[in-house]
Order: sequence, then C-alpha cells, then structure tokens
Amino acid sequence: MSTVAVEVVYRGIFQKTLARNIVRSIVFAARKEGKIGTAFGRYGDSPERNGIPAKQFAVVADDAEELDEILSRYEPTEVDVTINVDDTMCKGVESWAWYGLQPINKLTKPNGTLIVTSRQDADSLIRDMHQKDSPIGLSIVKSTVSFSGLWVYKDDHTDVRILGALCSVCPQLVSIDSMLQAIQEQMGSETKVASAQKAYDNATVRLIEPGEGNPEVPYSFDLPGWKTMEEAVVIRGIKAGGGFRGGEGGYEPVRNSVFKKFSTRSMRPVINFETCIKCTLCWLQCPDTCFDVTPDGLYDANMESCCGCGVCEAVCPVPDCVTMVSEADFEDNNSQYEMWQKDKEGYNQWMTALVDKQKAETRTHGFHHVGGYAEEISEMTEA
Repeated sequence: MSTVAVEVVYRGIFQKTLARNIVRSIVFAARKEGKIGTAFGRYGDSPERNGIPAKQFAVVADDAEELDEILSRYEPTEVDVTINVDDTMCKGVESWAWYGLQPINKLTKPNGTLIVTSRQDADSLIRDMHQKDSPIGLSIVKSTVSFSGLWVYKDDHTDVRILGALCSVCPQLVSIDSMLQAIQEQMGSETKVASAQKAYDNATVRLIEPGEGNPEVPYSFDLPGWKTMEEAVVIRGIKAGGGFRGGEGGYEPVRNSVFKKFSTRSMRPVINFETCIKCTLCWLQCPDTCFDVTPDGLYDANMESCCGCGVCEAVCPVPDCVTMVSEADFEDNNSQYEMWQKDKEGYNQWMTALVDKQKAETRTHGFHHVGGYAEEISEMTEA
C-alpha cells in the first residue's frame, strides 16, 4: 500500500486552528493529484483543554478501499511524518493520564521524519527526545511558537511554512505544486504561497541515529482492564498532606500519582526566594496546588504538578519574584528551593541569567494584548 499518514501534535485549544489548517490543507492538496484523504482529531472531548497535548491526523491513500483499510483502526499505529508545533513537547507528551509519558517520536516510523517549529538547534532538540531503536529524520522550521488557537488565529504563516517543508521531507505525500495550488485556493494569498515555497526550498533533514537522545524510560502504568474494575464508579480520595518533605515544618500536599502535568507546560516559574515576602498568593491561587510550603515560610513549586499556566506570576506583587521562563531551558523537574538552599549565590546567578534571557525573548504562554499579534508578525517580517 502507498498510504501516507501524518500526525500533528499541538497544545489543546491554544494551537487547534493551526493544527486543523495543516491537516486540512494536506487533504486538499492530495485531491489535486487524484488521491483520497481524510483529516481528523485524535481528541475532541474534555482532554483538549488549555495546553494539554492533543493530535490531529491526515491520512492520504490512492483509493477509498485503501483508505478504509488503514482507518479501520482507531488511529494510525505509525506515521510517516510527525509534526510538532511546540518544541517544548519534544520532551514527551501526556494526553490525559491514560498512558503515561509518550515520546514525541513514538509513532514516527523507521526512516520517517519529525518536523519541529523551533529556534533551537538540532542537538538541543535531540537531547530532549527519547531514544528510538531505528533512525528518523529531524527537520526544523525556524519559528517561534504560534498560538493559533480556537478563538484567535495568529496569521503568521507557520501553517504554510510547515506544509512547504512537509512536501520536501515527504515527497510521496503530495508534490509542492499541488500544495501551492491548495494554499492559493484555500487561503487566497500569494504571500502565503511564497512562504510555503521558501520553506520547501530551505528544508533540510538531520538524521537522528538509534541511541541518540534522552535515554530515560518514560513513566507509564497499567490501565485497569474491564475484568478488574470494581463495581460502580470508585474515585479514591487523595490523602491529606503533611510536613515539607516529610518533616514537621511547612506543608506538602499529597498529589495525584497518575497525572503529571509537566508535559502541558511550555513555560515554568522561576522563583526569587530572596525577594519573596511570603504573601501566600502564589500558594493560594495556583489552580493545580503545585506549591509546597517550606519550613521557613517560602514556596517551592513542584515541577511535576505545574502546568505552566502563569497564574503565580500574575498574582505575585513583587516584581521579578516569580518569572515564567521557557521550558526549553530545563532538562529536569528538580526543586528550585533545594537548589537555592545548597548554593544561594550560585542559584541567584542562575536565576538572574534565566530571567534576563526571558526578557530578551518573544516567547509567551499565550497571553496577549489587543494588537499584540500584529506587532509580533511585523517584527518577524523585519527579521
């Protein structure tokens, strides 16, 4: 069979429009060549909430019978191309605590390609990805993250640039000529056609060899089978918390051992413990109860529970006491408070450098002001 499957991994709600535009355009382009295809979302219910990784697929075949055969499954078990529209998800994705942490390249078939929108280099991205037993290609579309969401569409050409690169790295899907025709008909913009062509011309692939990348085994757990389920619906209560790290002082809540929310996060808070006034606002307002109260009355964010929403930064009354910085700057979920306790001078230097770097970056966690998207697009065009 010559069926070609593409998955788009995106952050729920924030990037839904972007993902939809990509998979729909693939199908429209395939029709130009007499092929048949379909585009569909992997999650369409409550799991597709703010920031939680979700998927959309495009499957293209030569005829309807072939397409029906591949779609008799719930979803493709492997894909020719994985498109990741937020580079922080290279660390792995957790959809809704169903399967554990899934490598971003889990469905990418041997010698398939992973396309990532990012300003990082290949080595940095590969360091985040989990290792595979077979080689795959990595193609980077140089871009900042695009929050083209359910209600707001950021028309920054990320979709068409990805489509142009896709035609280069996976020529058996559709030709660039067919894709350009589809873009012109669907979007009616010569500028977007030019952007897709430029991305096609500039696309490169870096081979990721077996064994390259993050060697950790992603956490997982067994789902209860229907034969082992208890009668009725049973929701076990979470135990009450206790002292900080098991001690007598402070407070640390007991958390859900199943849903670790860090794959939802594109940014994380960095805390300046020196300027904290112990006002309790971050602890009280955090929607995911991710702050632990330390024995000395400070607040340590648990990075396995933090979803990166930015509420703590918004409610903190002290400038730069809580600063959201890019998740790409981290390789672990270690305690910042413990780091500060061990080496306060070193921690403060590290923290200051991260905050200064973030202030020079354009990355945000999706918050914006009226006219902000237009300003960003203007800056990108000039760059």
